[in-house]
Amino acid sequence: MKTKPLIIFSLTLLLTIIGLAIQPRVTMSETESSTQTAAIVKANNNLGLDLFAAIWQQNEGENVFIAPSSISFALAMLYNGAEGETAQEMSQVLHNSSLSLTEINRQNQALRQVLQEADPEVQLAIANSLWMREGFNFKPEFLENNRTFYEATVSESDFSNSTTVTKINDWVKTNTGGKITEIIDSIDPSQVLFLINAVYFKGLWTHPFVKDNTQEKPFYLVDGGKKSVPMMSQTGGFPYLETETFQAISLPYGETENLSMYLFLPKAESSLEEFLAQLNLLNWNQWLSQFNNPKINIVMPRFKLEYAIELKDILADLGMRQAFTPEEANFGAMTSEQVYVDSVKHKTFVEVNEEGTEAAGITSVGITALSLPIAMEVNRPFFYVIRERQTDTILFMGAMLDPTA
Repeated sequence: MKTKPLIIFSLTLLLTIIGLAIQPRVTMSETESSTQTAAIVKANNNLGLDLFAAIWQQNEGENVFIAPSSISFALAMLYNGAEGETAQEMSQVLHNSSLSLTEINRQNQALRQVLQEADPEVQLAIANSLWMREGFNFKPEFLENNRTFYEATVSESDFSNSTTVTKINDWVKTNTGGKITEIIDSIDPSQVLFLINAVYFKGLWTHPFVKDNTQEKPFYLVDGGKKSVPMMSQTGGFPYLETETFQAISLPYGETENLSMYLFLPKAESSLEEFLAQLNLLNWNQWLSQFNNPKINIVMPRFKLEYAIELKDILADLGMRQAFTPEEANFGAMTSEQVYVDSVKHKTFVEVNEEGTEAAGITSVGITALSLPIAMEVNRPFFYVIRERQTDTILFMGAMLDPTA
């Protein structure tokens, strides 16, 4: 689903909401947590920036809103099943080639805990699940790694039964606060596994906007047009940065202010295109180190949007090609059968108002078997014949209603 080209930049990447924060009061435990997760956070944020840049190039003129954290967790679970060149390509795209699989898993485990405990007044939940085709064999270590390090629920289900689709989507709805209700609409007969991550965020502003101050004001579009939108406003001391080409502000959530929304506004003589051209992890970290705390009057739109995208081709273009190639994909650590990734579906939701922000992200990685045996379980009434092939003579025929009669 593409949204109207109103707020052409999502105003924030979800990684800036839940993955990165200015922390004015650093304690020993926070320092230890940062050390334990620094490498995987750097890798995940690099992946997020790569994906955003690629998506932006393909969807120029449309709103974009992704959840890099959700995508990273889902692909990390998949990475536990990859071997050989497939694993090498994935590690390059995921920016984790300097880490062992154990380090990746342990750091993601620690990161998930840190994020969920970032602020007692902010809801931040990260859930994982594996949905397996009944009767298909997956290697125990692959399943155990995802249970242990990602706390993934593992369910073996009848993929031929439409209720399985309902169960998966119910899990999605539950783990996104009801904001995303569906990630799959059907299951192909050759599909054998879905690895799904859900991220849900709900935070109240540390300094909420006053609703009575919200007014209809113009929002200027890229094409030169303008639209009237509800604009919230307040004045206060906020982390702020101004350069020759943009203004930026950090609006904190909750009690600890560990979680914030960062807004980057290109100056009138510049453009969003020019800003995004310089958006990389090095510049991002430099910008964060330069924020100060002046008194600011902030005026920003109240908005809500949904976004959906298939990431398969984008990930392949970034270098993760073999995972999507049926005859070449090597997921030998997942199963002894020949399988490949057939889809990486991603959906997000965000609503920003005077009280705070609610956001959700879902990533579903679909796995297909190259040659899945056709299943036939004769467990209900059937018709049967005994026939001589050369003459086509039917010797016997019958209808079985009860084998125990």
